[in-house]
Amino acid sequence: MNEFNSYLQQQTDYNDDDIKTLEWREHIRLRPGMYIGKLGDGTSPDDGIYVLLKEVLDNSIDEYMMGYGKSISVSIENGTVTVRDHGRGVPLNKVVDVSSQMNTGAKYDSKAFKKSVGLNGVGIKAVNALSSYFKIISYRDKESKEVIYNKAVVINESSITDTKEKNGTLVSFIPDNEIFTNYSFNDEYVEKLLKNYVFLNSGLTIIYNGKTFRSENGLADLLIENMTTEMLYPIIHLKGEDIEVVLTHSNQYGEEYYSFVNGQYTTQGGTHLSAFKESLGRVIKEYYNKNFEYSDIRSGIVAAVSIKVEEPVFESQTKTRLGSKDIGPEGPSITKFIGDFIKKELDNYLHINTEISDILLKKILDSEKERKAIAGVTKLARERAKKANLHNRKLRDCRIHLNDAKGDDREESCIFITEGDSASGSITKSRNPNFQAVFSLRGKPLNSYGLTKKIVYENEEFNLLQAALNIEEGLEGLRYNKVIIATDADVDGMHIRLLLITFFLQFFPDLIKRNHVYILQTPLFRVRNKQKTIYCYTEEERINAINELGKNPEITRFKGLGEISPDEFKNFIGKDIRLDPVKMKKEDLIKEMLAFYMGKNTMDRQNFIIDNLVVEEDLVN
Repeated sequence: MNEFNSYLQQQTDYNDDDIKTLEWREHIRLRPGMYIGKLGDGTSPDDGIYVLLKEVLDNSIDEYMMGYGKSISVSIENGTVTVRDHGRGVPLNKVVDVSSQMNTGAKYDSKAFKKSVGLNGVGIKAVNALSSYFKIISYRDKESKEVIYNKAVVINESSITDTKEKNGTLVSFIPDNEIFTNYSFNDEYVEKLLKNYVFLNSGLTIIYNGKTFRSENGLADLLIENMTTEMLYPIIHLKGEDIEVVLTHSNQYGEEYYSFVNGQYTTQGGTHLSAFKESLGRVIKEYYNKNFEYSDIRSGIVAAVSIKVEEPVFESQTKTRLGSKDIGPEGPSITKFIGDFIKKELDNYLHINTEISDILLKKILDSEKERKAIAGVTKLARERAKKANLHNRKLRDCRIHLNDAKGDDREESCIFITEGDSASGSITKSRNPNFQAVFSLRGKPLNSYGLTKKIVYENEEFNLLQAALNIEEGLEGLRYNKVIIATDADVDGMHIRLLLITFFLQFFPDLIKRNHVYILQTPLFRVRNKQKTIYCYTEEERINAINELGKNPEITRFKGLGEISPDEFKNFIGKDIRLDPVKMKKEDLIKEMLAFYMGKNTMDRQNFIIDNLVVEEDLVN
């Protein structure tokens, strides 16, 4: 016993040798999540490589916002990112400092960068530290200076030389493959990021790999770009000093918001979005002099709000949620600033544009009528959901939920939706119970196309799924960051996927638009010999595995999730999990798309299937 106590003492004691001071670049590389959020490989729009691009772009946007430079060029070729702006250019004697000295930058002086996007000169240093190659060139008053780094260590620094280039800054970098393993940039995500910049900065031109992005109508263009249902009335566009608001309604369920602070897309909202939603509801109630429910006012809304704040405080370095309470040190609270603006401008607009106020009133009354029609059903359904043995029969919950979690835990929180006892059993035994939950469907879900929201409460599976996700009142209550559909890769499994996606598109489209819904990819084949086992997700991978392992390897074709043992399943839902995001583009009009795939146009769909049919024999041959 004494020996054991002595051992414990040795393990818990620490001395001078245990205290280490890391250089800034070492700290960033050791804890990149503190600076850029998650890492990722580029398959998700919030992966770290896009944050690196954004950190560089933010500095160029700051220059534009202050009146310097009307265009920014961006290129991505073979993993190398280059951003060239036409701002003032970094002061030449400070090029090294601003790119490699922590806590060095102009943004501490609120007079110079009163409402900047970036934070105190940290961002570009993080890009430098997390890049295997980083080059910065400043062009200023017909002179230039260039510095090249490798993982934030200077490998070449030029002297100040003459140049014919126009003023501005060029930054080129390659994300370090040691940190961002097997990454690649997705053009769709990059273009969406750049479009948001031009929507927020009318008149700015961004050229990306030869494609030009520009907006003249600001946030109104953003709404048009993102809407996948027809608007009920023309977009209401309100602009003031340091604030811009656009809104309309559609016949879709749910609420759809886009919020920005100083040009930063706050995907998680924050104080400004909460203030906007509250003041919007209050002003509309006062205008019509009716005590409407807020949920009826906001049902089907599609809106965007952008404000500018002095020295904004975000809840993380990735700046996805605003935490500031006030517009600035001497300004009003954000709640009062937005509330006063909405009260004056929206009230005036509705009084002037009575044809629009009439359409809005009809939409609110229709929402109220439907809500009251299903009030009894929803009350019973809520009670049934509470009484249902969710935590044993339907839902194997996890210990960490989105609203309570922070950092990586918040990002990793997920729920697998699966069908059948064997599949849910395999996932349940294989999962990490800290942040992975499992919801088990009973049979195929109902085809909800064309049905009203009443079905969400009358159908037990949908009612309990909604309760498990906690999305009845909107995405603010969402308990899991990722909603993962995990079904067999056969015809029945594909059908279940389609039925679930139909349900989400019908009643919770913002769940898909906000990138919360994914499809779990599991291997189709296992190829192995006595020395090695390779799991293959495609026919091409199967052929490559056979070639690698040589003569007569054992080949197993997985036809269902239940055939995969829990020990094997751990490999597929761990750190190397493969997820396909369910995405929507502007062209994907929900009503038309669901009518084609889930409606009664049998011949049209049958012809489509015949024209696009690929059978398994074709793949094998």
